Amino acid sequence: MAGVIFAFEIIGTGLLAVTVLAGSSAYAISDTFGWKQGLGKKFKQAKLFYLVIAASTTIGLGINFVNIDPIKALIYTAVINGITAVPILFVILKIANDKKILRQN
Repeated sequence: MAGVIFAFEIIGTGLLAVTVLAGSSAYAISDTFGWKQGLGKKFKQAKLFYLVIAASTTIGLGINFVNIDPIKALIYTAVINGITAVPILFVILKIANDKKILRQN
């Protein structure tokens, strides 16, 4: 019985994660390109925002059918994040300390 309960919990957590990740990627991409965004808007008001959510969900679903090991994918993602974090933080610090950039309106 414990195995069944654990399986349901893992499935429930996965379903929650899919919606959060798809929504956060849609907000990030929409904000980057200046698109209208928001879950409170109707599809006609923010088409690209909702299309990013649909694409993110579809890509996540597709990964299940391509035989990619999810644990290896998480490890590779963590390595990529670790490698790219340092240069990104360096650039952010440079921009934050550049008075010419910060004074522009």
